[in-house]
Amino acid sequence: MKFTEMLEARWRNQNTLLCVGLDPNRSRFPEELADSPNAIYDFCCGIVDATADLVCAFKPQIAYFASEGAEDALKRIIEYIHANHPGIPVILDAKRGDIGSTCEHYAREAFERFKADCVTLSPYMGEDTITPYLKYEEKGIFLLCRTSNKSGDELQMLDVGGERLFERVARLTAEKWNRTGELGLVVGATYPDELAAVRRVAPDIPLLVPGVGAQGGDIHAAVTAGMDTRGAGMVINSGRAILYASKGADWREAARQAAEATRDAINAARGA
Repeated sequence: MKFTEMLEARWRNQNTLLCVGLDPNRSRFPEELADSPNAIYDFCCGIVDATADLVCAFKPQIAYFASEGAEDALKRIIEYIHANHPGIPVILDAKRGDIGSTCEHYAREAFERFKADCVTLSPYMGEDTITPYLKYEEKGIFLLCRTSNKSGDELQMLDVGGERLFERVARLTAEKWNRTGELGLVVGATYPDELAAVRRVAPDIPLLVPGVGAQGGDIHAAVTAGMDTRGAGMVINSGRAILYASKGADWREAARQAAEATRDAINAARGA
């Protein structure tokens, strides 16, 4: 099944636009996992099981695993999601961007080694950096467009021939690069005006929207700005606010409650 088909099925059947980011930080793990050699795997799988029916996707951030030498745990977590919660797409948050010959290997890493359903990329080096991933015709790609961090202004807001750079990225994605129909854009919830501008340029493609929860993005403003004409079209990510809702024995239940509250707030903003 294509990545976008998986997403649309979750939006429709589970009535959710929530994505849970898997960003395992040992210093914030529950006390019961403090001495476990499998802490990263056990923590992430516990979060997955607690929230699976509430999400449209999971998004592991590769740096949190690589810095711990835990790539094997990442691979096993993605296998666990596919085996135990089939139909939920996994977005590998890698933000890769390099020349085409190198990206062929990054694409193999994402889609063959880790077997992710989608990957995040930086489009800064142009179409050549995207092309190797498009060979995997059923896999998704989210391209960085208007990111949630403040210093993104330094480049993303530059005028490039009458439009801002992030708008040019959105236009290229929607009109030229999306040859498989599986491309989307990353646009932060912290910038609802720019989110609305991206939606105008790219009315039909999915938007991965970080920045709610710990980063403080307003859910109602983001949903109002970013929904497509069907009242969906968004993958709204929350990580730390859900993952670390409790360090006690109730960490799974607390994560679920935080995820449910976020999903419900998103649906209220959608009018769903």
